[in-house]
Amino acid sequence: MANIKSAKKRILVNRTKADRNKAIKSSVKTAIKKVYAAIETGDKAAAKAQLAAATKTIEMAGSKGVYHKNNVAHKVSRISTAVNKMA
Repeated sequence: MANIKSAKKRILVNRTKADRNKAIKSSVKTAIKKVYAAIETGDKAAAKAQLAAATKTIEMAGSKGVYHKNNVAHKVSRISTAVNKMA
């Protein structure tokens, strides 16, 4: 365990940020799963609605620095392609 005051603070701050990042990543994964669930049901309107919500969630995570911008673009592109391929 750290003895220096600033080191103790860094441990606390890092733990707080890690918890925040974990929550954001979890919400992104959930949003993506909802898009794929809507695709599985075959409801294009629901899939488009879930796509919009997921895109917003993913881009917010990117703006907070949880994901790199290229990773954000990759995730959004992948789910957009899946929705667009629906018959």
